[in-house]
Amino acid sequence: MTAEIGQPAPLLSVSDWVQGEPVNFDLLSGRVVLVEVFQVNCPGCFLYALPQAIYLHQHYAEQGLTVLGVATAFEDFDKNNLDNLVRLAESGEVIGETRLALNQRGELSDGCLPYRIPFPLAMDRLNKREDIMTDDVILSFIRARVPDFDQQPDSYRQQIIKQAQRYFQSLSYRAETFERFDLKGTPSHILVDKRGILRDCAFGAYPELETRVLGLLQE
Repeated sequence: MTAEIGQPAPLLSVSDWVQGEPVNFDLLSGRVVLVEVFQVNCPGCFLYALPQAIYLHQHYAEQGLTVLGVATAFEDFDKNNLDNLVRLAESGEVIGETRLALNQRGELSDGCLPYRIPFPLAMDRLNKREDIMTDDVILSFIRARVPDFDQQPDSYRQQIIKQAQRYFQSLSYRAETFERFDLKGTPSHILVDKRGILRDCAFGAYPELETRVLGLLQE
C-alpha cells in the first residue's frame, strides 16, 4: 500500500525500536502524529529537522502531539544502520558527515550531541534489494524528481538517466517506510491527523510545520 494524502496513513514498517515503546498510527487515534524521517549520516537532519521536531515535542506533546523518529537508509549503508542509531539514542554519538558538520559549528561535546532526543526512535525496515531496475522504473523515478524532464535536451536527459542508473546500482537495500510514503530524501516528515489520515509528506526544510501542527491540533 502506497501512502496518499487525504487517505488513511499506512502503518510505519520498522525493524527495531531503540528508544520508547513500539507504537504506530493505529495506536494513536485522537492524537496528531509527526514522524521525523532521518538518516544518521545526514547533516541537515541534525542541523534543523531534528531540533525542530524536538521543539514541537516539547511545546505540543501535552496538547495532543506525538512525535516519532524513524531512521532510514537509502545510501551509505555502512553508516546509516541500526548500530549507529543505537549509539545515537544511548549516548548522543553522531558519525560521518553529521559529526563533521556539527563539529565545525561547535555543536558537539566529545563527538556527542549536548542534548538527548526525547521521543521514541525506530529503525526503518531494510530488505535486501533483489529486483532489477527496468528502464520504465528508472524513468518514473526521474520524472517524479526532475521538472519537465521530457522537455529537456536529449544530452541532458541521457546524463540524468546515467546518474539514476548509477544511483540504483549503488543501492543494496530497500527501506520499507521510506518507499511506502514515497519520500524523496532526508530529512522528511510525515504528518497524520487525529483520525489517522495522512495530511502531509514533505522533504527538506519546512518552516510552516509548526503552523500545520497547530492547525491539526485544533481540528
